[in-house]
Amino acid sequence: MRRLLRRNPIPLPIWHSVTQKIGVLQDLDTVQMAHLRELTTWFLHHKEINGVQGLDVTEEMRVAVAAQACLLILNLETDCFNNWVEVILYPGAFRVNHEQADAIGLVHHEANVLSGEAWLRGPVILSWDDVARDSYHPQAGHNVVLHEFAHKLDGLNGVANGLPPLRGGMNFQSWAEDFSEAYDLLCQQVAVRGSACINAYATTSPAEFFAVASEYFFTAPDILQACYPKIHKQLTLFYSQTTAR
Repeated sequence: MRRLLRRNPIPLPIWHSVTQKIGVLQDLDTVQMAHLRELTTWFLHHKEINGVQGLDVTEEMRVAVAAQACLLILNLETDCFNNWVEVILYPGAFRVNHEQADAIGLVHHEANVLSGEAWLRGPVILSWDDVARDSYHPQAGHNVVLHEFAHKLDGLNGVANGLPPLRGGMNFQSWAEDFSEAYDLLCQQVAVRGSACINAYATTSPAEFFAVASEYFFTAPDILQACYPKIHKQLTLFYSQTTAR
């Protein structure tokens, strides 16, 4: 890592010009920002960030994506981002086609328009329009980079199910109980009232609940702590970061 940083550092003018405008990074102190720059340098050396559909990916765009991805692993290991090599940037929202079999075996074809997608052992796919909006015009609970890279952490056990490999000292049963209770409560609130205090997309699955909760943990920790204090506490332990303001 040190040799890499000496040979391929992110130029400070680019680093400062990008990160000073990204809302989710503004609460980091000088030491944390220095470490984030190291992790971002590592990320850009080991991962390709490629544009499609004519999108020209600039160095500033690459740094914006990588820095926010590395915020998740600021106090974790770079091994958390192993086993894949590419980030794909679309200019805007993109269409994906999925095949899914129902209970009797019939295969249904579904087309969805997405702002991001994370393949279990493949690339992370992002809409640059959404990345730019969440980076430079942030809204509480919305950050597509954090969301999709949280899925990458979740999938380290081989399946994305809302239970990533926990840090040493964390309790599996406590995590499972707290997340299950909060997920069930959110689903009930959305079913009864049609809305809840966090994005209702989190009711899609336990995996999406973890990803959405991670978005709130970094972008709106006060909302997460007020609505689901046990989840905020678990994510504080998992990410080893304090975000409550």
